[in-house]
Amino acid sequence: MIGVYHHKLKTIPGLIVVDSEKENQPLPTVTYFHGFTSAKEHNLPLAFLLAEKGFRVVLPDSMYHGEREVEISAIKKQISFWDIVMENIKEVKDVRDALDEEGLLLDGRFGLAGTSMGGITTAAALTQYPWVKAAGVLMGSPKITTYAKTLVNSFKKMGDLPVSDEVIDQLYVQLGYYDLSIQPEKLQERPLFFWHGENDAVVPFDHSYTFYEDAKELYKNKENIRFIKESNCDHKVSRFAILETVKWFEKHL
Repeated sequence: MIGVYHHKLKTIPGLIVVDSEKENQPLPTVTYFHGFTSAKEHNLPLAFLLAEKGFRVVLPDSMYHGEREVEISAIKKQISFWDIVMENIKEVKDVRDALDEEGLLLDGRFGLAGTSMGGITTAAALTQYPWVKAAGVLMGSPKITTYAKTLVNSFKKMGDLPVSDEVIDQLYVQLGYYDLSIQPEKLQERPLFFWHGENDAVVPFDHSYTFYEDAKELYKNKENIRFIKESNCDHKVSRFAILETVKWFEKHL
């Protein structure tokens, strides 16, 4: 039977989804980050399918989301987007360390994936943590500096952005440190899966697709990098995408 357990990893509230008979055993583990304005519970269907295949799945709540939600204005939350992403990246290590300390991680087999903001987190985390063994980016952008500039321009068109140009320039410098598109060599042939709907109006499809086209040239083993595009799909993960993500980790982790 698959169990769903509330758990704090360091200070991060999350759900752990795992075969209840293996709850305390070391297992290959996938950590899956949700999207902006979503929460950990929204990825339970994917987590259940992965747990059926023998994985432990960690679903953390990001800062200002789920159990960590606080009363802030919508605009404050929106302009905190990149702070949330950078906090997520730090917390990837906290999750992994907590699993290690509890003896729950089998042979260092730690996978990472996410939807939208979670996919952006995943791509960025690959620049920092060579111990991430396999990854999945579902409708996320590996070109975070480019995407940040797109968002800033959109805000400016809508009205005054409550942040100075100096702060924005500093943000671009920070994001460059995590931007996978300017340091693709850090992939080191690690298994990397992309899924993106061609009609996505939130996170540009071409960000992930053009990155993939360039990055696959760095792979000797082309089976370790895959891109699935779905026509007539917008900013919503399809069942097909979920099933393919499960297959990816089953094969590579």
